[in-house]
Amino acid sequence: MRVLKLHEWDISTAEAGQVQRDLAASVVRSRCLFSPPRYVAGVDVGVDRVRGLGRAAVVVLSFPDLAVVEVKTLEGPLQWPYVPGFLSFRELPLVLSVCELIRTTPDMVLVDGQGIAHPRRLGLASHLGLLLDVTTVGCAKSLLCGAHGALGTHRGAVADIVDAGETVGVAVRTRSNVKPIYVSIGHKCGFADAVESVLHCTSRYRLPEPTRLAHLAAGGRLSC
Repeated sequence: MRVLKLHEWDISTAEAGQVQRDLAASVVRSRCLFSPPRYVAGVDVGVDRVRGLGRAAVVVLSFPDLAVVEVKTLEGPLQWPYVPGFLSFRELPLVLSVCELIRTTPDMVLVDGQGIAHPRRLGLASHLGLLLDVTTVGCAKSLLCGAHGALGTHRGAVADIVDAGETVGVAVRTRSNVKPIYVSIGHKCGFADAVESVLHCTSRYRLPEPTRLAHLAAGGRLSC
């Protein structure tokens, strides 16, 4: 995959915050996929705290059958410490490097992280979408900002996540009577598209298959 260079990575937290605010204006919050994707991918990063290294993983699956097509991982140092709200600056350099290795270009990427459901509206999924110029969806396991109302217990139940008066995501019940996940626009999709994509990619588990498998790959428990 081709990676765009939109900014420098060796910058201060204050400078990174300004980069996020500037790039957030470029996020496309409407549908750009006019046909079902042929391939979807999931990305995740595992951290070896003892060695101070990260392992980025990208797993590409065919759609709609969700068969694994390609798995790539790459290990390397994480240049940034963990700072809430700046996860993309810690993880994306390694993620982008592994994305450059894959042979099958996905039409859509599901990311274990936030999209616009972020204080400056540029979480990991949105940042990655801009750098790859591809449709991305944030599929987070916890909220970073905002809150939502009551959520039904059945699969497919949804509730808007609102922050500072703006809808920034959707709490989605992917399995009945199981804790929801938090879905947000990454880039080049709308809320309905993001939720539909996540539900299509989820079956027996709480997490969508692309990000679930990427998590396993990042932990060294999946190869291809």
